[in-house]
Amino acid sequence: MHSVTLTSKFQICIPKAVRERLHLKAGQQFVFVTKGDTISLVPKRDIAELRGLLRGADPRGARDRSDTP
Repeated sequence: MHSVTLTSKFQICIPKAVRERLHLKAGQQFVFVTKGDTISLVPKRDIAELRGLLRGADPRGARDRSDTP
């Protein structure tokens, strides 16, 4: 686990080992997701990167309700 310090300008530096493991690049954008006291930093992905993500998924049984009255 890596530890970082928040600077007086409210900036943090992502450790090199983490950048390399996640293939992060300079200029890449992120989304902050907060839940309670936890902050998740999620790389913002281009919609084109999602193409084919659900290929082969079986949608049967995915609905939580029936369309019949």
